[in-house]
Parts: sequence; structure tokens; C-alpha cells
Amino acid sequence: MSLHKQSHGESFFALLESRLKGKGLYIFDEPEAALSPSRQMSMLVRMHDLVQQDSQFIIATHSPILMAYPGAWIYQLTKHGLERVSYQDTEHFQVTRNFLNRHEQIVSQLLDDG
Repeated sequence: MSLHKQSHGESFFALLESRLKGKGLYIFDEPEAALSPSRQMSMLVRMHDLVQQDSQFIIATHSPILMAYPGAWIYQLTKHGLERVSYQDTEHFQVTRNFLNRHEQIVSQLLDDG
């Protein structure tokens, strides 16, 4: 199927499957913008297949799903420059975990008119 006849996410994922080969260096800027959470998990699988074929990835992301890749080096930009951080110390992981664990309370607080 033509990429132009697919959704943004489906066409992006089709490119991941058809154009990316082993021994590559791939640089992505927020690929999660095109992908649902389940497709982000599928991207992890595709990335893993390519890493096993000597590929490397550099990804700018806010996605705790993509950051969860085992052994990933995660950097965040701080007032001191780039600093390497653990997955669970990223703001994106902490905010997402907190929201999922307390979503009703947080939504109530966010939408409170008082």
C-alpha cells in the first residue's frame, strides 16, 4: 500500500520495517509523535532486531516507552548541559507513572475550577 494512503503512524512504521537495515545509524526526533503506545512497543521490537544487526539509534524522545529500551543511555538537558540519567529518574517516567497510578485524582485537580 502506498505510504500516502496510510495514516501518519502506519506510514512511519512501514518505513521502519522496509527501509531500515542492519549496520545502520538511525537518528529520530520524537518518533512517538506518529505512533500510538502499542506501536511504540512495536518500534522497540524493530529497534531490537536492528541493534542485533549492529545498528545504533540516537533518539530525542519524551516517550517513557521508547526510553525503556534495555541498556539505553539516557541523557537529559539541564542547566549544566547534557547529563546521563537512569530511566526511572527521568521526568517523563515519573510524570507518566504518577499519572497512571493517580489519574482520577490528578485529572480532578487539573480541571478543578476553584
